[in-house]
Amino acid sequence: MVVLGVDSATADAVVGVTADGEIIREVRVDPDADGRPRHAQVLLPEIERCVDAAGGWGQIDRIAVGIGPGSFTGLRIGISTARALAQARELPIVPVGSLASLARGIASSADGRGRPALPVIDAHRKEAFAALIEDGAGQLWAPFVAPPDELADRVRELDRPPLAAGDGALKFAAELEAAGATVASPGDPVHRVAARHVCAAGEMAIEASPDQIQPLYLRPPDAKKWLERDRGVPGG
Repeated sequence: MVVLGVDSATADAVVGVTADGEIIREVRVDPDADGRPRHAQVLLPEIERCVDAAGGWGQIDRIAVGIGPGSFTGLRIGISTARALAQARELPIVPVGSLASLARGIASSADGRGRPALPVIDAHRKEAFAALIEDGAGQLWAPFVAPPDELADRVRELDRPPLAAGDGALKFAAELEAAGATVASPGDPVHRVAARHVCAAGEMAIEASPDQIQPLYLRPPDAKKWLERDRGVPGG
């Protein structure tokens, strides 16, 4: 199976293509010098380069797209791009959790084998998106959003220390390590989503119609909260 994988949940633009689990091409484009993500500028060109490397659109069996949680704007760009391509090319499309993709990288690392993976993405507003996944046992904690002290409390209740990675794990490393987690070293590539893991998860995911592929936000966007506040909606 040839899978085209796309993820834009974090500041990175992640694109890759695999054939029967083997990497044909993958790329991760960093934010610009000012820290602004470049999803809108680079996703389509990088997708076309990956498709060309695979032999053209006729060779692609399905598209796997990261649905988050993560950046509201990034997710909208990545998902809308993948949905449009799936419709235009009449290709199957599957949703892939971005935390699950990150967890695959953690589990495959030397330090992560045999222990729970704790992928943590910076949610801003002094919060983190996280999940707990163990190879062979599946998802132990469903994706959730919480402040670092609440996340640390959940880690303290675990029987075994997890390996944490992701930009959120780096941001809240002190809290996580105090709670018993091991945080991968700052330069370790497991802190970033890799296209190969998006594709691998996409091979096993269940196909959905393009309109069923929706972002996993876990909380309302800032714009909605501001609108509710301005309208005087309770709780806004």
